[in-house]
Amino acid sequence: MTISEFTLKSSDPEPARRFEVFTGSGRRREWLPEEKARIVAESYDAGETVSAVARRYALSPQQLFAWRRAARQPLAGAPAPEPLFVPAVIAAPEPEPSGKRARSTRKRKAAPDAGVIELEIDGVAMRVGRGADARTVATVIRALKATS
Repeated sequence: MTISEFTLKSSDPEPARRFEVFTGSGRRREWLPEEKARIVAESYDAGETVSAVARRYALSPQQLFAWRRAARQPLAGAPAPEPLFVPAVIAAPEPEPSGKRARSTRKRKAAPDAGVIELEIDGVAMRVGRGADARTVATVIRALKATS
């Protein structure tokens, strides 16, 4: 049989032998937000790949990546998270008694607390003085946070 025998010609007296009917709606599938969230969460499971999860649900990996990206975006109506900063409180120096004035204009030594930063993390106070090693301070802060 040649290829020309498979071609339907208008002069052929014989009707077509095969006829396909598509019964589907032909529209895009619509996923419920709960289903999307479940599929996205499954794609983050250990040992899973995005491609494997996408194949399981007959999705393209690009579609699943788009859902994952959308899940990372903050919701438009959601309240903004509160800042994670601790308010800084600067204590005013105590006034000197009026009876004891400095008679000379010589440079005075800095008060022992000048340039000291005091941190309080879960009830544990930490004072950082001038010249403290930044790496050591960072290590102590991480340790304090880890125990809280």
